[in-house]
Amino acid sequence: MAYDGIVVAATVKELNDNLLDGSITKIAQPEKDELLLTVKCNRKNIRLSMSANAAMPMVYIKEDNTLSPITAPNFCMTLRKHIGGGRIKRIYQPGTRLSEDGLERIIVFDIEHLDEMGDRAIKKLVCELMGKYSNIILLKDDETIIDSIKHVSLSVSSVREVLPGREYFIPGSENKVNPFRILEEGFDSFDGILCGNGESIFKQLYGRITGLSPVMSEELCYRASISSDRTYDSLSDAEKKELFRTFSELITDIQNKNFTPNIVYLKDIPEEFAAVKLYSLCGSDYQEHCFLSMSEVLSIYYRERADKGRIRAKSEDIRHILKVLTERTAKKLELQEKQYQDADKKDKFRVYGELINTYGYGLSGGEKELVCQNYYDEGREIHIPLDKDLDARANSKRYFDKYQKLKRTQEALAPQIEEGRQKLYHLDSISNALQIAETEADLNQLRQEMAEYGFIKRQSGKKKLRKEELKSEPMHFVSSDGIDIYVGRNNFQNEELTFKVADGNDWWFHAKNMAGSHVIAKTGNIELPDATCLEAAALAAYYSKACGDDKKNISEKVEVDYIQKKFLKRVPKAAPGYVIYHTNYSIMIEPRSKI
Repeated sequence: MAYDGIVVAATVKELNDNLLDGSITKIAQPEKDELLLTVKCNRKNIRLSMSANAAMPMVYIKEDNTLSPITAPNFCMTLRKHIGGGRIKRIYQPGTRLSEDGLERIIVFDIEHLDEMGDRAIKKLVCELMGKYSNIILLKDDETIIDSIKHVSLSVSSVREVLPGREYFIPGSENKVNPFRILEEGFDSFDGILCGNGESIFKQLYGRITGLSPVMSEELCYRASISSDRTYDSLSDAEKKELFRTFSELITDIQNKNFTPNIVYLKDIPEEFAAVKLYSLCGSDYQEHCFLSMSEVLSIYYRERADKGRIRAKSEDIRHILKVLTERTAKKLELQEKQYQDADKKDKFRVYGELINTYGYGLSGGEKELVCQNYYDEGREIHIPLDKDLDARANSKRYFDKYQKLKRTQEALAPQIEEGRQKLYHLDSISNALQIAETEADLNQLRQEMAEYGFIKRQSGKKKLRKEELKSEPMHFVSSDGIDIYVGRNNFQNEELTFKVADGNDWWFHAKNMAGSHVIAKTGNIELPDATCLEAAALAAYYSKACGDDKKNISEKVEVDYIQKKFLKRVPKAAPGYVIYHTNYSIMIEPRSKI
């Protein structure tokens, strides 16, 4: 994700538009690395969230409130003392030093307040948005540190101490160049920074110029029609000037505050966000969603990531159990199928026994083999090994005994193999349902199913879940023809959709020969429209194992079966949602999660 200096620049513009000259009325610290400031500006109360979380560092205007601890942490109390009731006089993004403008991933708030003597003074609240090095630091006007949300001593970092009383400076800025300075100095400065290094242009751009992320490096190369893995020295003079022109246009847009906050989705999954259009991610698989503000982009993007992360964390136990059971079942099934195939040679032993009975009258005893004509193979000659210590009758009986043993083995293995295949399919279907689970109710239903079928033990003594904790509804879509389409999230929902919700003439869709959701198109007595057919099939393809566990490994085309519900039959004693059918239609379709 591209939380770079350009995103910060767009955020700073938005904060200036909404918070400048506002007064700080409340300061809270809901998490150990997060602040929530309430700023009154133009008669409106605006919530400003600041996070120094290593995984999600950000500053954005927040719509909803967050509960705070009853006892405020020390850093929160320090902020209340120094900037509580203060007025925001300036919001800016520094360069390599706090005194200059640039594209560092830092936002500085100059806050005017009354000091202990009642005189007006300025404090600086610095939000560093640098991944695991993120921090929120309160400074005096002379850039001396008052306190920080994270204390960093020399034992933790040999580069910079972040402790009260230390002088503040921006870390790691000595190796990078401010892009605004490059723009002022022109092409010669740009050429001097990138030439003679030997690294790819892609690495040099974000490694040598402040504010550029790998995503934006790739974007600049794409806009300049230059391969990003080439070295700068390998470019022609015209290509170098074209790259500089592209760079200049981007930096000029930033200076002029021309931003287009957007999220780029890959197959409907948030892939990247940016403050400018990403032309390099405009293929058929990508969809760009533009927004009015950077805060909205950050809120939506991180909320979706947080929701997915929270559900994934709560489902780790299920994932581990499914992985172990699937591997164990697959290994057992593989051994059984191999044993079954080995038993296929049983008919050879039966033929040996019959041929010895037919031609064994000529044996006198002590022979190692019988050479005779095989009337089961058009009279071709066959050599049958014999036990020289046994007579013809005993040799024949020995082969018939082997035949009967292998026959009994196959008869015993056949139902076990079928049971193993159904169990493996059932586990696959639960695994697929786990990938599309969005709420705790979805997870609770999966646990209930796994307990009912013996995959996990029922937990005795645990409180019974309320109905609302088990209530999980199927996904609902409306086709372009106005027809309701329902998609099951798990096997219980698949069973209910197919045999309770669907009427006889409604259409049922499912990915062919793989685990996946049941999709029902509620057409009733009307003919299935072509557009609805394609849309329902695309949903069935997407919510199946064809798209992989992370829903990113999407096949270009997936075969989907569809048939009217009245032609489906339940399988006795099978897992919920398991059906059989014969006279179906099929279609090859590209998976889609939305219609």
